[in-house]
Amino acid sequence: MSWGLIREMGHVAIQTTDVDAAVADATQLLGLRVTERTGNDVNLAAGNVHHELVYVDSNVNGIHSLGLIARDGEALRTIRKRVEAENLHIVSDKAYSAGVQDGFSFIGPEGWIFEIYVGMQENISREPTFGPNRYGHINFHPQDVVGMKNFLERVLDFRLSDVIGDDFAYFMRCNPDHHGIALIAGRGTFHHHAWEAQSIADLGKLGDRLHLAGRELIWGPVRHGAGHNIAAYYVEASGAVVELYTDLEQIYDDARPPIKWGADDNWWNMWSSFRPDSFRTFGIPPVTNRR
Repeated sequence: MSWGLIREMGHVAIQTTDVDAAVADATQLLGLRVTERTGNDVNLAAGNVHHELVYVDSNVNGIHSLGLIARDGEALRTIRKRVEAENLHIVSDKAYSAGVQDGFSFIGPEGWIFEIYVGMQENISREPTFGPNRYGHINFHPQDVVGMKNFLERVLDFRLSDVIGDDFAYFMRCNPDHHGIALIAGRGTFHHHAWEAQSIADLGKLGDRLHLAGRELIWGPVRHGAGHNIAAYYVEASGAVVELYTDLEQIYDDARPPIKWGADDNWWNMWSSFRPDSFRTFGIPPVTNRR
């Protein structure tokens, strides 16, 4: 269910210098499954789709592309016209990702590559895993957070769910999920990709798996104010942060006005005012060259 041009979040593609370690983290810690290996790419998923996460073998760590699923072919064409009207550079006139019927990709503000598509193939898991239900949202830290917010509204039809402070952060949605993209003013880096678990117990099990692997959570579990989800975070091999969450707010009234928080309100954690100073220092940049 969506009200705009984008139906749902599609995928995150990450270039990484150690693809084997990245895939091991995704399968052994997060619980995704490999669906296909094509050239330098490893496609993974939690749900019954071709991919929700892609690792690209590279000599750098960075974001390769951010995938979004258009509502239908007409919406895809509308977005293409808007991108052209903005004079944004088209990277590919065709779908770049494997397992996708039709689409295109372009370089958006601050060098982020967006891939818009329709018709992703199914890939039904034959063996149940301990993994999450699905890919849910992303969080990145643009240098011009207002410009990025305006771009997502103007070109991709995202809606505002919550506003933090005076031009500090915006939580934006494309369907009933409280946010598909969260923007926080920062250094121009990608912070985390997030995955929906069935219950808070799954977050505890993630902590156990990390402990057995000699790793650790960098924050959580916490109850966010913005979005109300319960979340826990760790750092994957690429340097990006991974969030496992549950209980995200659902917004079924598209006319609901954005909730406004003061920058110092406990929008980040309803259970405690504590937040690790190092939390926002993690992340990886966009990479504008295709591998």
